[in-house]
Amino acid sequence: MADMPHATLDSRLAALGMTSPVALAPMAGITDLPTRTLVQSFGAGLVVSEMVASREMVEAKPSVRDRAELGAQVEGTSVQIAGRDAVWMAEAAKLLAGQGARIIDINMGCPAKKVTGGLSGSALLRDHDHALRLIEAVVAAVDVPVTLKTRLGWDDDSCDSAALARRAEDAGIRMLTIHGRTRCQFYQGAADWAAIAPIVQAVTIPVLANGDIIDAASANAALAASGAAGVMVGRGAQGRPWRLAQVAAELGAGPAPRVPRGTTLVEVVAAHHAALLAFYGKDLGGRVARKHLGWYMHEAGTPSDLRRRVLTAAPDAVAPLLAEALTGPQRQAA
Repeated sequence: MADMPHATLDSRLAALGMTSPVALAPMAGITDLPTRTLVQSFGAGLVVSEMVASREMVEAKPSVRDRAELGAQVEGTSVQIAGRDAVWMAEAAKLLAGQGARIIDINMGCPAKKVTGGLSGSALLRDHDHALRLIEAVVAAVDVPVTLKTRLGWDDDSCDSAALARRAEDAGIRMLTIHGRTRCQFYQGAADWAAIAPIVQAVTIPVLANGDIIDAASANAALAASGAAGVMVGRGAQGRPWRLAQVAAELGAGPAPRVPRGTTLVEVVAAHHAALLAFYGKDLGGRVARKHLGWYMHEAGTPSDLRRRVLTAAPDAVAPLLAEALTGPQRQAA
């Protein structure tokens, strides 16, 4: 592997409480509290909650907010908010800071139509002045660090996030995460890590590179191309909750995790499955857990017929199948 120019933790990241330059991306329906807790148990510089709609969070009944269990107070956790109204964004930030949030992250990168149609997420890249009003309101509302996650621009004709980054830094943003695609690209094509470099050069705050970073090799390439202070990993952690710690270790910025194999892997997956059932309830938890089980079995090379048995089993019947699915003879011989 080529020499990595960011082998030690940047002091600016350490000042935010990060323990390595590798963060877990917020992924709707995936990075819930049980999953973030598992990733953190192996080692992660930072984990970011699933996106919270600011107004809905503020207007929710206290019992609903309590059930959200964002883990706001957990060390090494950032809570991400989204919205289009400065008042609601500020109120949500204050509410979350009051619950113990260590970092508030503002989402200006989500490309989903249901988000941009409400003039939130990456739709804000079309109106920097309005985006800045939201940023200023959130920063003024809380005493904890506020960070920003966004993209290169709305489309190929408006890759102007360097200008937004400078204004965001002036407004008090403490860290940026840049996904190396425009909104109109969604997740198509390859992330352009080199296009993040002008944004890194435009600011003095740390920048994390995001997009298509799934292992140490891609992290190394993203850092070299962008000059970023760290990386954010999303799908690379699916079925591999230890992957962030692996990446940090291979980049020289943390101890190598003990990657679970055999019966230890079965125990890890069973515990994750049980945590999801406890968190969501048996019915919903069973449905949510299927995608995680699918990723684990894909990683283990589980035969398709056995995968189907596991994924169609009742929640209570999953655990007895895991030893065969994850450590059967066909995997041991692979």
